[in-house]
Amino acid sequence: MDAKEAARTAREYIANLFADEGVEYVGLEEVEFDDLSGVWSRTIGFYRSWGLPKPLFSMLEVSKPPPPLTRCPYKIVRVSDGHVISVMNRDLVDHN
Repeated sequence: MDAKEAARTAREYIANLFADEGVEYVGLEEVEFDDLSGVWSRTIGFYRSWGLPKPLFSMLEVSKPPPPLTRCPYKIVRVSDGHVISVMNRDLVDHN
C-alpha cells in the first residue's frame, strides 16, 4: 500500500463512519509511516454541520471552502494492509 492509497482509505473511512453526523470537507492533514509495524497514520480533518454556529454554517452552505477561522476536529486514522485498524482523536497543541 502506498501513501496515496492509505490517504484515500482513511478519508473514505472517516466520511462513511461519520456520515450520519453531516461531515463535510474531509481532508488529509498529516502523514506518517511506521517502518517497524508497517502501519500508516493519517491525520484527517473535517467539519460536522451540527457543530458549527448557525450563522457560520449558513456561510459554509454558500461559500466553499470553509472560512479558516473555524476549528475542525482531527482524527488519526491508522491503516495497515488496506484496512483501518483504529480511529483516535488528534489533539492539537496551541503555540500562541
